Amino acid sequence: MKLRTRAILTLPVVFLLSACSEDFTLLSPISERNVEAFYQTPTDFDVAINGAYATLASNGAYNRSYVLLHEMRSDNTMNGGGATGLAEVFHRIAHFSELSTQEELSVPWTTAYQGIARTNLILDRVDNLEDQNVASRIRGEALFIRSLFYYHLGVLWGNVPLQLEAVTSPNVEVNQVSADVVYAQIAEDLETAQGLLPASYSGADVGRATSGAANTLLGLVYLTNGQSGAAADALRRVMSSGQYSLVPNYADLWGVANENNAESVFELQYKAGGTGTGSQFTDYYTPFGGSGGVGAGNAPQVLSPGIDEIHSMQYMMAENDARGMGGTFAVSDEGNVYVKKWESIPFAQADADNNFPVFRYADVLLMLAEALGEGGEAYGLINQVRARAGASPIDAGTPGTFQEKLLFERQLEFITEGKRWADLLRFGVAQQVMSSFEPLRAAGLSAGDIRLVYPIPQREIDVSPGEMVQNPG
Repeated sequence: MKLRTRAILTLPVVFLLSACSEDFTLLSPISERNVEAFYQTPTDFDVAINGAYATLASNGAYNRSYVLLHEMRSDNTMNGGGATGLAEVFHRIAHFSELSTQEELSVPWTTAYQGIARTNLILDRVDNLEDQNVASRIRGEALFIRSLFYYHLGVLWGNVPLQLEAVTSPNVEVNQVSADVVYAQIAEDLETAQGLLPASYSGADVGRATSGAANTLLGLVYLTNGQSGAAADALRRVMSSGQYSLVPNYADLWGVANENNAESVFELQYKAGGTGTGSQFTDYYTPFGGSGGVGAGNAPQVLSPGIDEIHSMQYMMAENDARGMGGTFAVSDEGNVYVKKWESIPFAQADADNNFPVFRYADVLLMLAEALGEGGEAYGLINQVRARAGASPIDAGTPGTFQEKLLFERQLEFITEGKRWADLLRFGVAQQVMSSFEPLRAAGLSAGDIRLVYPIPQREIDVSPGEMVQNPG
């Protein structure tokens, strides 16, 4: 077996220069007159819940910010850095020296609470609906979307305000709670949501949250909170539903023609066409053309590969693994590396058709293996994913601990899908892995320099004196 190496993505210093500004004004407090007039009919609630989905798909969440905060923070990417402007911002995030005043922290924070405010209004008014089937579906969707926002808030910031009611007054008491309390609330909400949501949709409703999506997020949250038994129960419900299967060919997961496939548990829907509904995350990993570079902003060094051996994990990547060079990655005419899975043809900057896969069935299998722990069933689940990629099976005799093997498998499978930083945190190895990551080690960082949570945006501290406690660092 030929050993394989990992490509480190070098993100451009102009990573988000092309990002469009947004109006992040919260929808609450909203006048009682408007609330009473609007939240009445099934159409009203569909419009409202679609607005919550739109927030989830916005630049302040999956279309930009989560790429930055989860991927740049991890050993999947490397930022070249710079002394001023946005280059300094991105360098600071990649090197764990970000500032609480940075817009790239305040935007996703505000976006999350905007989405939460929208779902809280829906949950507060959904009983207005006479059609209980529609009401149940809307309630389940709102609980799922709110839970997904709170999951990211908990992972990225730890102790955060927990707001579960619609805001009807400008004077709202800030209720900052521990991440454990946040995860417990998410679990309670998702246990409810998974019983309300349908197993699937058809036609124009494809892409809405299903019971499978709720159970997958529920499994992830239980794993994050150390409840492996409950996680296994939730993930087995997804498996036993019969709704999902691995796409046989890894390459067939990607591209507009393959969206909402058999492996898709939940993916955000984007549509190009200059209407503001196109995807932008593809810009950060794919070729532009123009001045001779690839990736956002045509920077000449964008995605230029650094090659780093995975120490004892080298044995796991065979030459024919579909997720290696030639599968996940490709080399442009200029000799630069880009992420093939996000290739958008024809290319239009910040306006691609590519959907974002929040949860895939491969994630369900690997999370269930994580919940079960080392054993024959867990290795069988991992090997299903490896076999699809053309990789040989592993077992207890394969070098490395079970945790190391599973964590590396997740890194290969989900590169640039925004999961790596949360995985490192959940497995308890973020400081160990990142302090040994060559670019950071060379910069003199040690384990103590690796911040596990981001600083809370300073303006939130300033407007809530004595109510909000800043994160250390």
